[in-house]
Amino acid sequence: MTERRGYEIELRAKGRRLEGYAALFGTEARLATMRETIAPGAFAASLGGGSDILALVDHDPARVMARTRSGTLRLAEDSRGLAFDLDVPDTQAGRDVLALAERGDLGGMSFGFTATDERMNGDLRELRAVTLYEISVVCGWPCYDGTVVQARSLFQPCPHRDHAARALHLAGLSPWA
Repeated sequence: MTERRGYEIELRAKGRRLEGYAALFGTEARLATMRETIAPGAFAASLGGGSDILALVDHDPARVMARTRSGTLRLAEDSRGLAFDLDVPDTQAGRDVLALAERGDLGGMSFGFTATDERMNGDLRELRAVTLYEISVVCGWPCYDGTVVQARSLFQPCPHRDHAARALHLAGLSPWA
């Protein structure tokens, strides 16, 4: 059975790229009657196994943002969690996600997986190894209450600039070109 989880993450819009964390290690989440954490290294087998992992919008396979096989999605574990960097496509879904990220309107990040090694201690489940299938930008409500997405851009427009110039910047274009 494929499971989906969302954790507090930070998401940044950088031109036509999004980056942030799809999962955080050691962060406790509440699921109905149990709690859950992710152990460092839980994604290692999936990241090193050559499998094709997708980046989706709201876990919808019809709204693919990027994938590891094509190199448009890059995933890595660091001391904080599962970091991602993806190239946003010039599709309607991609433009929508960039617009929502820039406004700070995204709900969070999530991921789809199957647990391959887990430990239970009372009501606490620790995910020690998972098979990762996808990460998802969640537009509305992520799996967990309190999941936060913040979009940041290196570009901080002046209040008097119009929306067209800002959109050009987010697309990686210059209004003066």
